[in-house]
Amino acid sequence: RIILMTTKAKKNYIKFKFKKNDTLLFGRESEGVPKIVHDNSHQRLKIPIKKNIRSLNIGMAAAITLSEALRQNRNV
Repeated sequence: RIILMTTKAKKNYIKFKFKKNDTLLFGRESEGVPKIVHDNSHQRLKIPIKKNIRSLNIGMAAAITLSEALRQNRNV
């Protein structure tokens, strides 16, 4: 499954059940990903942040999400 992390998502990454073989996808900080990628992702998730902050640094977003995916699958 391709799991897209995007500021345009409605679902919080904490409320998602990651699976062992999921692929986490992050777009460019400046542009995100093309619409076709949004449309073909299994799930689109966001990391909640304060309203006045546009987005997180890509490295920080990847670390946060990967940490949660690994935590959920540590015994798999």
